[in-house]
Amino acid sequence: MSTVAALAALPAALLAVWALLHSRVSRGLEQTPDASRWRAAPTPLVGGIGIYVGLSAGLWLAVAAGPLDASRQLIGIFAGASLLFLAGLIDDVRSLPPIAKLAAQLAGAAIVLSTGTSVEIVSSHWIAIPLGVVWLVGMTNAFNLLDNMDGLAGSLAVISAAFFASSAAIQNGSQLVLVTSLALALAVAGFLPFNLRPGNRALTWMGDSGSQLIGFTLAALGLASSYTVATSTVATLVLPVLVLAVPILDTTLVTIVRLLDGRPVSQGGSDHSSHRLVSLGVSETGAVVLLALVSAALGATSLAYEAFGSGRVAAIGVLVTFALLVQFGSFLADVDRGRRVGGRISVYTRRIGEVIVDGALISASFLAAYLLRFDGIGTPNQRHFFLLTLPVLLFCRYVALLLLGMYAGVWRYASSRDALRAATAVVISGVVALGVVVLTQGALGDFSRSVFVIDASICSIAVAAARFAERAIVRGLELTNRREGRRVLIIGAGRTGRSMLRELRETPGERVVGFIDDDPALRGRRLNGVQVIADTSGVASALERVHPDVVLVTIPSAPKERLDQIVRACAQFGVDCRFVRREVDVDPQVLLGAERP
Repeated sequence: MSTVAALAALPAALLAVWALLHSRVSRGLEQTPDASRWRAAPTPLVGGIGIYVGLSAGLWLAVAAGPLDASRQLIGIFAGASLLFLAGLIDDVRSLPPIAKLAAQLAGAAIVLSTGTSVEIVSSHWIAIPLGVVWLVGMTNAFNLLDNMDGLAGSLAVISAAFFASSAAIQNGSQLVLVTSLALALAVAGFLPFNLRPGNRALTWMGDSGSQLIGFTLAALGLASSYTVATSTVATLVLPVLVLAVPILDTTLVTIVRLLDGRPVSQGGSDHSSHRLVSLGVSETGAVVLLALVSAALGATSLAYEAFGSGRVAAIGVLVTFALLVQFGSFLADVDRGRRVGGRISVYTRRIGEVIVDGALISASFLAAYLLRFDGIGTPNQRHFFLLTLPVLLFCRYVALLLLGMYAGVWRYASSRDALRAATAVVISGVVALGVVVLTQGALGDFSRSVFVIDASICSIAVAAARFAERAIVRGLELTNRREGRRVLIIGAGRTGRSMLRELRETPGERVVGFIDDDPALRGRRLNGVQVIADTSGVASALERVHPDVVLVTIPSAPKERLDQIVRACAQFGVDCRFVRREVDVDPQVLLGAERP
């Protein structure tokens, strides 16, 4: 009966929004956004009120119908959400300062965490409470930032709440989670017809009152559902994260971009994932649909993990899911609004290949370490901890590799410094993964911590070797493609010469066949894969040996006698000789040919 009664949230929200739009309240809450917002037309902010009315009606009618009880936990979640709704409504009317909004969010988190909802999978309260606060406040602000395009926040809220409700229903989970999720999904669904109107202007926005209410309630549901349906695997940790992955990804992207630009994170702007998709030529409705489909796919994987209840399935799922999310996030991060990035598709294809290969290497390294340490398949407890730890290790290692720049580009150039970065990422992620397992599971029993030490040694070598192998493969393909291209000999292996080498490698049809330099310390050495074959006194013999099509001289300030020798040698062998000069701080008046004022 409670589930049926929760259906009242849909008509309650529809009627509330319709009534508010036809009342004086809508004129009082009409807002004209500044230029940083995506939409500039004045729009009433009554959607949040309608969502709150729908959620309240569905939730408390469900309590009245039974068997859902007005438990301390339910009252705490509703009270915290109500506080955030009121704070958002005041902000819609009077524009609260960021510190006041944060104070309200912290107060709401305190209410929820003190009334029976917490991060139950962590045994230590000193760790569980801060994690709970960060999760609740972070998700509240994630949806607040996500409300930047008509229908986007509402669509993702309906999908996320629907998956929480489906999870509770399929796994016979908490009645509280089932009813609250269903009421929230239907309440937001009642608002969407007034907000998501393809080809037409939105009649209302949800405002901060709606976005903060939605984000906080979904965050609380994530905490409430993460342990009531939890199995014995730590893979359940990622389930709420997957359901809410798109808001998390969008917030992370916006936060990093704004911090790098020196702008406040709370400042509005058109740099969200939805805006970047529109800049690529996707329509506004198309951007909303695409992000909704991504969210639905991630939610479906979370249900699959629960349904199968297998550590192996979770490990594969984390691998594939994170690989796709890394690519999607990096693709969006590389988008400059107004410029297409189609020419970089090959880079993203190679990068997703890196992610998949790394996942296979991480899994194989941990398996090898396990087999070496326990000399076989081990005891049931050892096998349990292996399957439990692998998804956590995959996630931690991916994050570490990403943060240390291992997915920043294609590895045409690699060095010992890059191998050190790979080893650092492996060691840090191993320590973090071990800490997560110990904090969540307690004693490891006969599962030895030395497995992580062996794994770090094997995985560091494997990841670094894979990167150097990739460099060799890319270099080999480049040489093959350029075999018929123009052969270039660079004279001068200094900064200008090496910079010229990098530019030519990015230019189709160019192949650098060697350096010439007078520095004795460089004789015979390879610089970025190209050998220094002679000094300037041996230009003639070098030309005869490598048969270049053109000689680029990057030392125009060298003595005239030496330059004359180079020019005569090139003329003798019929090779085109060009001088390369890099000038900095050239006077604009000289460059443009204009007279000084």
